[in-house]
Parts: sequence; structure tokens; C-alpha cells
Amino acid sequence: MSARDRKRHEYRSRLEAEAAASEDHEDDRDEAEAREKRLANQAQWVELQVQQAMRRGEFDNLPGTGKPIPGLDAPHDPDWWLKRLIERERITGVLPPALALRTEDARMHETLDHETTPEGVRRVIEDFNARIVDARRQLQGGPPVITPLRDADAEIAAWVERRAARVAQQKAVLEQIRRDEAAATPLPWWRRLLAWLRPQRRRLI
Repeated sequence: MSARDRKRHEYRSRLEAEAAASEDHEDDRDEAEAREKRLANQAQWVELQVQQAMRRGEFDNLPGTGKPIPGLDAPHDPDWWLKRLIERERITGVLPPALALRTEDARMHETLDHETTPEGVRRVIEDFNARIVDARRQLQGGPPVITPLRDADAEIAAWVERRAARVAQQKAVLEQIRRDEAAATPLPWWRRLLAWLRPQRRRLI
């Protein structure tokens, strides 16, 4: 091949490469435009489905509508999602000891309020503390055990206060029910007669 033919071949090859690159660029641009159109159409379709569902009333009377978000004002709890999952799915017996103890610690007052004697409260606290100590000793990986030990005497005192408050509240509710029933029950005829005669007697005197 002469030098002229070789130069002509190189020039043709370069032109073919540039043309191929140009076609690839056009293909990429066309594909990008097509993808944008698909995304725009998909967004419009989703919005249309939402609007139709709203017109059908499928979003009416949803749980929590018009109510504040639960726990919005509560202190931040890094395990909130885990506790919600456990409560929603009622998961038991599958968590690492550290997470299981945190969950149990968050529900401790509820657990203790089911006890009927101070001895029962002390037994629950001692068992809980023993499991915390045991979990701290076992180096099996996983989240660290940060749940603090509980003071049995302090928990008993708090249990007594909560129990007294519940009893007082129950008595107040019962007394209110009795007053409402008494107000709704008509007086016997003889009491109504006495109530009518009493002012009459005062007038005669």
C-alpha cells in the first residue's frame, strides 16, 4: 500500500469513527429524552391516580386524621422505630439482649402496675437487674447494653404513688357516677310532697 493509499485509509477510518461517535451521541440524547418523557408521564399518571382516589374518598377518615402526631413533643428516642415495630408486629424473643432490655425498660411502669404487692414489684426489678448484669458480662457482639439498673426501693415507692393515684381516680369516677344516677332518679312521691310542704309551712309561721 502506497503512502497515498494509507493516508486515504486513515482519513476514511477517522471519518467513520467520528460518524459512529456522532450517532452514539444522538442515540444517547434520544434515550435521555425518552427517559425524561417516561418519567414525566409516570409522574402525571401517579398524580392522576392520587386525584381520582381523593375524589373517591379513599383518603377520608384515615387513622390519625386531624390529630397531632403521637410522641411529637416527647424527648428524642433513637430506638423509636424499633419500639414501634415491636409494638406493631408484637415481636418477642428475637431481639439481641441489649435491645430487648431497652424495650422492657421502656414498658417497666406498665409491667409493674400489673403487680398487686410490693414484694411482686421487688421480684420483677431484681430479675430485670440480674438480666442486665448478665447481658453486660456476655461479650457476644451487637448493640451495647446501656440500660441502667433500677433501684427496687425507689420503684416500690413510685408504684405505691401510682397505685394510690389510680385508686383515688377510680373513687372519684365512682362517686361521680353515683351522683349522676341519683340526679337522674326521680324522688319518691312522699319526698316530693315534703319538699312542697316545707315552704308552705314557713309561710304559715
